[in-house]
Amino acid sequence: MTDRLDKETRSALMARIGQRDTAPEIICRKLLHALGYRFRLHVRKLPGTPDIVLPRRRKIVLVNGCFWHGHEGCPRATIPETRHDWWAAKIARNSERDAETLVKLAGLGWDVLVVWQCETRDLEALRERLASFVERPAA
Repeated sequence: MTDRLDKETRSALMARIGQRDTAPEIICRKLLHALGYRFRLHVRKLPGTPDIVLPRRRKIVLVNGCFWHGHEGCPRATIPETRHDWWAAKIARNSERDAETLVKLAGLGWDVLVVWQCETRDLEALRERLASFVERPAA
């Protein structure tokens, strides 16, 4: 199957996808804020520039897009047929970088929760998950 868009149009479309302030990230931020938690965004001093940082609680919430970070078993995480090898390598490298970041953050004493894009569809379950994560004593 070939891409329904030409190469230049597809490239322009993919280039417009942002790394910050994505819809899943905003959902998580609104839920945390509604629960009464205050946080910092995109702290560059920490490995991987985490999306949401709750400094007083030493907690971090990483919000990952299912496609870009290779969420196993998720229908959103299929690798495109066009340039399949290139995409597979890119997504594999993203996953490796994510694993490295988790190890570095844990080594610095941070407790990390990864929220996947597909998990932001069930707001009540996500609200409960975020609240229990933030309230859980640090490991």
